Amino acid sequence: MTDARQSKIDEALQLIKYLGLPKGQHNERTALCLLALLNITPDRNWQDAEAPLIGITPMMDFSRDYYAREYAPNTRETFRRFSMHQLVDAGIALYNPDNPKRPVNSPKAVYQIEPQALQLLKTFGQPNFELKLAEYLSERQTLAEQYAMEREQNKIPIQVAPGKEIHISPGEHSELIKAIIEDFGPRYVPGGVLIYAGETGDKNGYFDKALLEKLGVTVDSHGKMPDVVLYYPEKDWLLLIESVTSHGPVDGKRHNELARLFKDCSAGIVYVTAFPSRSIMARYLSEIAWETEVWVAEAPSHLIHFNGIRFLGPYQ
Repeated sequence: MTDARQSKIDEALQLIKYLGLPKGQHNERTALCLLALLNITPDRNWQDAEAPLIGITPMMDFSRDYYAREYAPNTRETFRRFSMHQLVDAGIALYNPDNPKRPVNSPKAVYQIEPQALQLLKTFGQPNFELKLAEYLSERQTLAEQYAMEREQNKIPIQVAPGKEIHISPGEHSELIKAIIEDFGPRYVPGGVLIYAGETGDKNGYFDKALLEKLGVTVDSHGKMPDVVLYYPEKDWLLLIESVTSHGPVDGKRHNELARLFKDCSAGIVYVTAFPSRSIMARYLSEIAWETEVWVAEAPSHLIHFNGIRFLGPYQ
């Protein structure tokens, strides 16, 4: 029986991946939710799947009684928020189909497998499953795709001085610099002007020193500069962007250093830290200074704002 239980859980996990749920739902808890939605016990075949109305507590009871997986009562919210919520969002399960007007968080709340999903899952293990899966997915966007979807934004290229070019050398740091200029800039600084980009393959990088001096800033050392400096003429902002792959994020110490270096700037100052991915960002969360912005290259159409009274703007 133990092997049969694990086999069914593994099959449910595989289905969750086939159906395009995000990685956060690739776990045993969500697999058990799917099995409970279909009333698939270890000794039943997928062709025998049903569509009972079932609540969170009965799902947990089902997991204990048929799969020997015991969950504490205080994990009900985890089941609801991190398994069933996503199954509903993906259109795989329905919420309160018997009474859509039932109040949110009602103790009588129930879920049910969506009819088309039920018909598809009944074919799992059959020769025609892959064809049916392809047909099913062609008619709907997977939840993983929805979560990864980027907001559509108008992108106006960043300007460089006439006759100037930027050459990006290979390497993780230079690639993030490239992403800041090509992805961040056009989205958040439309029509902006590149003033400085360090370590782009050139020994001195790219530096429009004359424009920076027009804004009241004179610097003697490239070493003190942030990785990228963009000027936003429309709003009269100067964005100081640090690539975390060089010297880390804009933490309290770096924030103070940059504030001193650009203290005479006539434009408003915006501090930004750029990360290649959210997983790398997670390592530095405790260090990022308040009243700064965070941008992640793998999700370029989103910004993370660290506190304060405004979004993407300078502070006096």
